[in-house]
Amino acid sequence: QRPGFLPHGLPPTSLSLETEVEKQFLRDAAWLPIHDTDFAFQKVTQRKVNVDSLINCTPSSLHSGVSVVRDPTTGMLLDFTEVLLENTSLSAKNSLSLQRQPGPPSESLRGSNTNYPFLPGGMEELTLDQIQKKSELEEDIDFENDLLRIPPGLKVGMDFTDKDAKIAKAEVNLMSLLSTLNDITYLQPEAEEKEEGKGSKEAPKLPRTNSLEDLGIKDVVSSSTPSEKGKDDKSKPKGNSEENKKWAVPVNITSPCDDFYKRIPNPAFKWPFELDVFQKQAVLRLEAHDSVFVAAHTSAGKTVVAEYAIALSQKHMTRTIYTSPIKALSNQKFRDFKNTFGDVGLLTGDVQLSPESSCLIMTTEILRSMLYNGSEVIRDLEWVIFDEVHYINDAERGVVWEEVLIMLPDHVSIILLSATVPNALEFSDWIGRIKKKHIYVISTMKRPVPLEHYLYTGNSTKTQKEMFLLMDATGNFLTKGYYAAVDAKKERTSKHAQSFGTKSTSHNTSASQDRSVWLTLLHFLSQRQQTPVVAFTFSRTRCDDNARSLDSMDMTTSIEKAEIHSFFQKSLSRLRGGDRQLPQILVMRDLLKRGIAVHHSGILPILKEVIEMLFSRGLVKVLFATETFAMGVNMPARTVVFDSIRKHDGTGFRNLLPGEYIQMAGRAGRRGLDATGTVIILCKAGVQEMSDLRVMMLGKPTTLQSQFRLTYTMILNLLRVEALRVTDMMRRSFSESHRDTQAHEKRISELKKMVSSLPPLDTEGQLSDMLPYYHTVTELRTTTEALQRAILESVNGLKALSVGRVVLVNNKQHLNALGVILQVSSDSVNRTFTALIICEKGNEEREGEGKENNNTFPHFYNTALFIPEGPCSHTVQKLKLQDISAITVKTLKVIPDRIIDNYNKRQQPRFRLDPPGQAISTATQELLRLAEANSSGIATLDPVNDLQLKSVDVVEDSMRVRVLQDILREFNCIHSPTFFALVKERMSVQEELDRLLFLVSDQSLSLLPEYHQRIKVLQSLQYVDSSGAVQLKGRVACQISSHELLLTELLFENVLSPLAPEDSAALLSCLVFTQNTQGIDRVLSVAKRIGELQRDCGIPQTAEEFVGQFKFGLTEVVYCWARGMPFAEIAQLTDVQEGTVVRCIQRLDEVLKEVRQAARIVGDSVLGSKMEKASLAIRRDIVFTASLYTH
Repeated sequence: QRPGFLPHGLPPTSLSLETEVEKQFLRDAAWLPIHDTDFAFQKVTQRKVNVDSLINCTPSSLHSGVSVVRDPTTGMLLDFTEVLLENTSLSAKNSLSLQRQPGPPSESLRGSNTNYPFLPGGMEELTLDQIQKKSELEEDIDFENDLLRIPPGLKVGMDFTDKDAKIAKAEVNLMSLLSTLNDITYLQPEAEEKEEGKGSKEAPKLPRTNSLEDLGIKDVVSSSTPSEKGKDDKSKPKGNSEENKKWAVPVNITSPCDDFYKRIPNPAFKWPFELDVFQKQAVLRLEAHDSVFVAAHTSAGKTVVAEYAIALSQKHMTRTIYTSPIKALSNQKFRDFKNTFGDVGLLTGDVQLSPESSCLIMTTEILRSMLYNGSEVIRDLEWVIFDEVHYINDAERGVVWEEVLIMLPDHVSIILLSATVPNALEFSDWIGRIKKKHIYVISTMKRPVPLEHYLYTGNSTKTQKEMFLLMDATGNFLTKGYYAAVDAKKERTSKHAQSFGTKSTSHNTSASQDRSVWLTLLHFLSQRQQTPVVAFTFSRTRCDDNARSLDSMDMTTSIEKAEIHSFFQKSLSRLRGGDRQLPQILVMRDLLKRGIAVHHSGILPILKEVIEMLFSRGLVKVLFATETFAMGVNMPARTVVFDSIRKHDGTGFRNLLPGEYIQMAGRAGRRGLDATGTVIILCKAGVQEMSDLRVMMLGKPTTLQSQFRLTYTMILNLLRVEALRVTDMMRRSFSESHRDTQAHEKRISELKKMVSSLPPLDTEGQLSDMLPYYHTVTELRTTTEALQRAILESVNGLKALSVGRVVLVNNKQHLNALGVILQVSSDSVNRTFTALIICEKGNEEREGEGKENNNTFPHFYNTALFIPEGPCSHTVQKLKLQDISAITVKTLKVIPDRIIDNYNKRQQPRFRLDPPGQAISTATQELLRLAEANSSGIATLDPVNDLQLKSVDVVEDSMRVRVLQDILREFNCIHSPTFFALVKERMSVQEELDRLLFLVSDQSLSLLPEYHQRIKVLQSLQYVDSSGAVQLKGRVACQISSHELLLTELLFENVLSPLAPEDSAALLSCLVFTQNTQGIDRVLSVAKRIGELQRDCGIPQTAEEFVGQFKFGLTEVVYCWARGMPFAEIAQLTDVQEGTVVRCIQRLDEVLKEVRQAARIVGDSVLGSKMEKASLAIRRDIVFTASLYTH
């Protein structure tokens, strides 16, 4: 048909592509990029320049909203009113307040590293006075002169010199303007004080308070005149016990809690069993929304507390975060809580399951980054549960717990669950003090299943019953059992060894001996139905060998074999075919069928989980495990066996600590199944020393100690936010918990009052040099004390201070009196010397306290010896080291026992008037003769020349003492009679004040020098600028949780960009691999540079140590893995165990994620996508099989 028939031609069947393309891309310029448009396009389209489009301003938030007015009785709508909104300008980028607006939903879970955190609980916001007080950096800006022409950071500025400008009248007093407004009356009194210089008495300022009583009392006090004030303070009841209250409150769990069901008629969660007293007490505290610290043995049922908190938060529609130190533990808890509550999410480094749930389980590191990054989850948080808090002792990661505890906001309550620790109260008191809330401490030593500890010496069928009870269920240590074990062991040592009496103390035994011991023991235990057994062995190879040597053992029935087989196949069904044939899996399958298993960090994670699940079902009869199995994994057994009680802790072999032993032994005894748990210690080579066993079983578990240290991530995260200072974090750390700042501050204010009430010093005429004199004397006193201490600690000094030595005595009672030493105490800490001293008649008793001569220290400048004016008397006293001001060169022959006995006899009332004995009168006469012969001063032993103490300190001190003594003679004020009484009191108050002010200040923080060193490192690497503002590099480092400096430097030096994804993955493996290709030298050189820089800035770690922590042992393995080589082949490339390889690759994935984030911040999208590729390349197969617990 001809196209003419239709009015508009044919309907368009196929559009011509050309016109479409032209229309979309060439005619319409909107899609073109604004900046680098190409010339070709310029010809096609003349783009209209629209400058206004660049000026884009987000609309400011509304300052008011509409509220509804209702009829109070019927609820009918009556009217709408406009309400002014407060805090509309607050956002996550400028405020710590919970009032701020939520950020974008994409950031609600993890927050963003440009967000401010929420205000940590216990950190006070600044008060008005503090804001008005100027800091030393602030200065008054003169708006006329000396203004900057160029803004900091810019190269050019503006010229403001406008000649015709009218100068406004400068003398406007803002306060006088304000005082006309009635709203702001509270500024008036201050203004008047400033103007008139005398305080206005009429307007007492009321502190803010929550209770009327406080107001009433404080009102009375502040309006009363100073003279009444003292009386008022005393009569005032302890209304504000704020100052003197203890933060940690121990809860008494001895009395039963009878009214539990009355007080909680409908609990948030019900258990099928009756709760223990400590659990009830904890639940009561949770209902009251208090924080608790629960310390109890592993099987005592601490989880009840956690479960109740989760149930409560579901009831209150809030959230709970459960943190645990170990990923495996997180996974298990996820399964347990998921079965109980359903609404549970999991966040670990590589897994994120239902993050919107009301209960979130995560590792502590993730919670820390959520807190720093101001995650929105924190708003709804009601509880944070810290499980296994004793992990705070971990040197590597302990600091994370402290950071999290310090950073948690005020509205979050804390639940701490821990194994039994001796210093639970001290620890809780620290948390209470930094959080300003009470922590209720509930600790119970009770075990639901008591333990019996045995020694086992059997090694053959004949001796298989040789098991000796060493400690019974009530905790008595039985020495009888110990000696029986020694005898049984002795009978078997060869006659030859016995005759020569060699002790067989070699700790290691041969594999065949081991094997016979294990076979015998397990045979014995399975006969007595004591399985399942956990055997703790402190080396991974030993674990494997022991399990392999039991090839003849079969401990399962055929039904159990079938069950194990089907479970094993089902669990491994999600592995790829090749991975199912891994040697480790095949070996373990055979072992498991016979009821034997191995559990340590070298085992593949999925296998470990299979083993844990089979064990908790009771299908694994013998489990050879390392210490990690006892940490957290709640899998009790019937019996626990210790292969040895020595372990290697990275530096050398040592015995188990009581805490470790209790933690592991506590795995014995299943609640509700066993009456007692059995703990067996194998005596393979010989019986262990009794003292060692005793310490291990009865010793105190390890105390919680602070492992707080500064990390660059922490410093950068806190520097990002002006309102939080790093020193605040340091001051609140557990390592500084001994500083009780509040008590100090109270005392400081008292001392300041005292100083102001003392009379002013009269420094005229003779007294003009009184203050320098005081300082000289004080210095002399401290130097002499240091010298004396050095003498006492030296061998020669002690030799000189022996019986018969004549010494110079100065204390409250004696001034330059001669004495002779009669006895030296053997206590090396506070050593005392019993001496016979000559004195005036009537000054024998220690009545000399009232005389003020100790304050004047006259013996420092007056060397004349004491010679009695009347008849010479004597006294025998115990002297401290401070009382002996010099050791003379003279000695006397004395008979100490006679002198002391005679003197003591004459102290009794009925012998009081007896004449002194022969020995005493001789000694007294000798001393008197010496004193008269050397009345102007006696020769003394010099610590350097005579006592041969040549250390630098001693030499310097003794020279200084001589100089100071010479100076003292020159002063005039010694001749004034009243001079010292005045200055002494004032000075001692002033000294105490200075000391306390130092303690409260940041200067006394133990980590302060290191903080300055680290800041110096960051400044020289340009992570922060000189004023402490975080720069781009610092922002990047904030994203990275470990080895932040090295990774950031690699990023900025572009080391990773030229590499292929698999190369970069291989290279970064050095950051996560813990046991002993191209680009390696680059990493090492960067590491060396950072190490040397740290050294230069004074951090005590050598560059070699810093570089040495990066191990390149797995680089090749990771490279091959990222290129797609199957796991079975990779395992052959290295002697590192499979489990360790898997863990390394998993942690590497977290590092790659962080680098990807960092690359995004820098704007390097190429590197970002490369990291993503690398991450995808290693996330496959057996390494990233999801945990069985999370399904």
